[in-house]
Amino acid sequence: MYDGLMIEQRGKPAAVICTDQFISSARMTAQTFGMAGFPFARILHPIGRVSEKELAVRADVALPQVLAILRES
Repeated sequence: MYDGLMIEQRGKPAAVICTDQFISSARMTAQTFGMAGFPFARILHPIGRVSEKELAVRADVALPQVLAILRES
């Protein structure tokens, strides 16, 4: 989250992917940096201990969200 916010503050479009378990933390981080409402792509948690197939499903869910975020930047 932090990296995406810093990239945006430098004037470059960024899309952050966040697992559902960290949404509250992501929102608080964005608010702390004066970027409340910063959009992020939301996927299921976890990503570390899943099969390649499950990870591909998460990527398929994230991609349209990332593209939408970047188009709106």
